[in-house]
Amino acid sequence: MKTDTCYCHNRRCRVYGKAGISSRLVFRDWHNGAPRLQCTLCDHLVSARADTAYAGIRTEEATYQSGAQHLAEGTSIRATAGLLDLDKDTVCHWLPRLGKHCKRMLSYFFRNLHLSECQLDELWTFILKKEDQLTPLDKLQGIYGDAWVWIAFSPVNKQVPAWVVGKRTLPNARKLVFRLKLASDGQIPFFTSDEPPRYADALLDVYGVLETPPRQGKRGRPPLPRKYPPPDLCYAVMVKEREHGRVVSVTTRIVYGTKQQISAALKTSPVSKTINTYGVERNNLTIRQYSRRMGRKVNAFSKERTYLEYQLTLAFAYYHFVRPHRGLRQRLPKPMPTKGPRASCKKWKPVTPAMAAGLTDHVWSMDELLSFRVPPKQNW
Repeated sequence: MKTDTCYCHNRRCRVYGKAGISSRLVFRDWHNGAPRLQCTLCDHLVSARADTAYAGIRTEEATYQSGAQHLAEGTSIRATAGLLDLDKDTVCHWLPRLGKHCKRMLSYFFRNLHLSECQLDELWTFILKKEDQLTPLDKLQGIYGDAWVWIAFSPVNKQVPAWVVGKRTLPNARKLVFRLKLASDGQIPFFTSDEPPRYADALLDVYGVLETPPRQGKRGRPPLPRKYPPPDLCYAVMVKEREHGRVVSVTTRIVYGTKQQISAALKTSPVSKTINTYGVERNNLTIRQYSRRMGRKVNAFSKERTYLEYQLTLAFAYYHFVRPHRGLRQRLPKPMPTKGPRASCKKWKPVTPAMAAGLTDHVWSMDELLSFRVPPKQNW
């Protein structure tokens, strides 16, 4: 485990939050199989596992890495415990720790992202019970029932900069767009989605400009300020007509922006030539593969909403940094020989969504993902 990113946790120390040589940390001893460092200025002790996913884990690191990778790939908790010959409760104890660690890491990296195009969609699932199985008493107690995973997808770099787990309501749609705005660099991307009207209201609430309409010359109170879409907000929807559950025709409709603006956005887009949601629809299949809790007709559904969020956060961190995306791979200028006398030459360079977005320069290992240490917010 790397120790060059460790820093003193004493907020009164003048080197608090500083890593590397400026940290003034020296090796002290070993604690629970991990090195423990000491600050030479304030004598504060820091474990090398602090602020990582290894903190508080007593299992061997190799076993813990394998278990985290199984969970990120979509294996259920019970199956992961069986593969590693561990107790189910042990693996269940790992998931909140992994989810919280990945959430801090993604919050650190997903800042000032340049998003030129964004597709919005939702995935259906259920928590504990399906909606039609809930009794009136269950609804009063807040038993969840049907749930939706709201997704914001960037088809250019195959990124998922924001997601929300909740009901199919306007507050959750607003929360998704607000998280997307926090992760972007301020530029409003070109939005596309299916027909549900909640996205239009959410986009207007988050990106709208507050203006007071002029008086109409009538007596009475002046009109209250209203939100209007900014000139650079472009949003188009796909209207799908279905018969017996199958799509028979697809039309498009512009909600915000003009035809000239939509045409200009499609002309400059490197992946889209028409109004579509192909990227987020294909990503929905990836999410269902990476999360057994999202699979259809399985017995591995979530019993609590928080555990579904933990597993999705781990899967998204693994998707962005560890697993290369085939649609982003780059052809090498010259084929590279591989090991073995009959092995074929390597022609492609693997690229992850984080590499395509410029967040990192290489494919991460599982140990890098688990041992990444987020610096204090004052150093962001």
